[in-house]
Amino acid sequence: RNPNYWKEGRAHFDEYEVLSILDVTARQNAVMNGDVHYADSVDPKTVALMQRVPTLDILEVTGTQHYTFPMRLNVEPFGNYDLRMALKFAIKRQELVDKILLGHGAAGNDVPVSSAMPYLNTELPVHEFDPEKAAMHYAKSGHSGPIQLSASDAAFAGAVDAAQLIAASAAEAGIDIEIVREPSDGYWSNVWNKKGWCACYWGGRPTQDWMYSAAYTNDTEWNDTAWKDTESSARFNEVVVQARSETDTAVRKDLYWEAQRLLQDDGGAVVAMWANYISAHSKDLANDGNVAANWENDGGKIMERWWFA
Repeated sequence: RNPNYWKEGRAHFDEYEVLSILDVTARQNAVMNGDVHYADSVDPKTVALMQRVPTLDILEVTGTQHYTFPMRLNVEPFGNYDLRMALKFAIKRQELVDKILLGHGAAGNDVPVSSAMPYLNTELPVHEFDPEKAAMHYAKSGHSGPIQLSASDAAFAGAVDAAQLIAASAAEAGIDIEIVREPSDGYWSNVWNKKGWCACYWGGRPTQDWMYSAAYTNDTEWNDTAWKDTESSARFNEVVVQARSETDTAVRKDLYWEAQRLLQDDGGAVVAMWANYISAHSKDLANDGNVAANWENDGGKIMERWWFA
């Protein structure tokens, strides 16, 4: 370790190595077997099992992570407003929380703003399972035939199972969803931000502007819903830009509330679940107990904040 490191009280390791292990089982086996000291994105279904490993500690943090199913408006049939609304009302979100997260999270409402963030619009309508509304919007869309939903557990642990649950609930509204199981390798290059509808996750951002600028405004390449060419998306971009420089908190709140209304109603993002950050680490590792909630791996700072016990 460099004794002259520029951050006082940081950088306690001489060196570290970061491995990308996309397969959930392989990643968890690596930390359970002692091949690595730390593994993020633990499958909630295996938490109880991993808690029985005497050399491991399980860390759970409630934060900004959310699991989504973005619909790309530039890929048919997702350019149709009524079809998007039909799918938003065709999902049993609490069932996803109960069966996929095993309670380690909360139901989403199609905006990427958590309850812990300022300016959350508390008056938004709740997008919950409503087969009558889903069927009504689906009939108005004029669509018929199966709708493909691509999924891989590379997106998040349990993504394929979540997609199957979505297909089952949509069937109750007369909507046929065909699950396409995608390989984990190459998922983020070949599926996400390319195929019409897929499973995804976002670590979230500390502010609304940062989250919108990362994934929802017209000028970001990570706009995975391709929500760009509607009247509502144009107004959304205006509101977001205006809110950046607005110093009056009351006016800023109104702007962000409007942005959320526009996004929830017209956007292509199905924000299905808020998922707690769950990781497993060797008891040889220690931290000061103040673990960040804005990103996995202690806000991405685990390498400089943690140390060997």
